[in-house]
Amino acid sequence: MTDVVIYTRPGCGYCTMAKQLLGKKGKEFQEFNIWSSDEIKKEMEKRTNGAQTVPQIFIDGDLIGGCDDLYALDRAGHLDALLNQ
Repeated sequence: MTDVVIYTRPGCGYCTMAKQLLGKKGKEFQEFNIWSSDEIKKEMEKRTNGAQTVPQIFIDGDLIGGCDDLYALDRAGHLDALLNQ
């Protein structure tokens, strides 16, 4: 089963769009709100080599990037394969 992690914050439209696409694909994901804890934000920054924008999306531990990157993978026909490894 593919592991999907998404770092988000409340009120983020891009976060909502990314979660909607994952939901449309029928994929469950683990969500971490970076505003809920400094530790979560620090973890995200460490995993992304300093990125501070959200969403930050990981599939099986690999950084996919943000919402635009997720949608680009879908448009290119690669997202389904990544989600169903």
